[in-house]
Amino acid sequence: MSIGAVHSYDMSIGVDGPGSRFVVFLAGCPLRCLYCHSPDTWQQRNGRPMSVSSVMAEIQRYERFIAVAGGGVTISGGEPLQQHVFTQSLLQACHTRGLHTALDTSGFLGEKANEELLDATDLVLLDIKSFDQATYQQVTQTGHIAPTLRFARRLAERGTPMWIRFVLVPGLTDEPSNINRLADFVGSLRTVERVEVLAFHRLGAHKYANLGLPFPLAEVVPPTGSQVELAREIFRERGLVTY
Repeated sequence: MSIGAVHSYDMSIGVDGPGSRFVVFLAGCPLRCLYCHSPDTWQQRNGRPMSVSSVMAEIQRYERFIAVAGGGVTISGGEPLQQHVFTQSLLQACHTRGLHTALDTSGFLGEKANEELLDATDLVLLDIKSFDQATYQQVTQTGHIAPTLRFARRLAERGTPMWIRFVLVPGLTDEPSNINRLADFVGSLRTVERVEVLAFHRLGAHKYANLGLPFPLAEVVPPTGSQVELAREIFRERGLVTY
């Protein structure tokens, strides 16, 4: 029986995939993104051990509502591919019940997603931090953008639908050349259904305070609506649907 470290779970509407979603947040993430709003999910040891069957029992409480609302189940984090065996088992259990499934991931651990896991995934919500390697490393404080780009190409080649997410942070990810190069790349992926340009916010700052951690971007002012719209327009110029 597969056991995972589950941070929490909740219902959401239209945020983590189409329709109303039951979102499972797994604990553990290899990245330490400067704008992360959930530092409480970084450590896998802080999660609650749960079996696939126990998580499915919670999901089934909302199953009728999910079906009527045209929704499904999203596996998020943390980084769900850090617990790829549990994630695969949970996605497969949802698929067996005919539930739409979405995987919310940075793609950094994309190589851990085997074909069986992806066969049980109807949609990938792929968070691309930056196309520029130096900026990516600054944002995540570790790693390389290459694994995420490989994962995106693999998803496109196998026909897996994607929603791309990009967080706009003034002075960090908003360099026009970075956004243009990312838009060129995303525009080359035939299964991208939409691009979400998300404005950086400081809503998670209190979590850092509760954990005794400094919030790295405490002094950064969130982008204006006009700045976000300009970034979205760069993606639209490649024929992409943006939100």
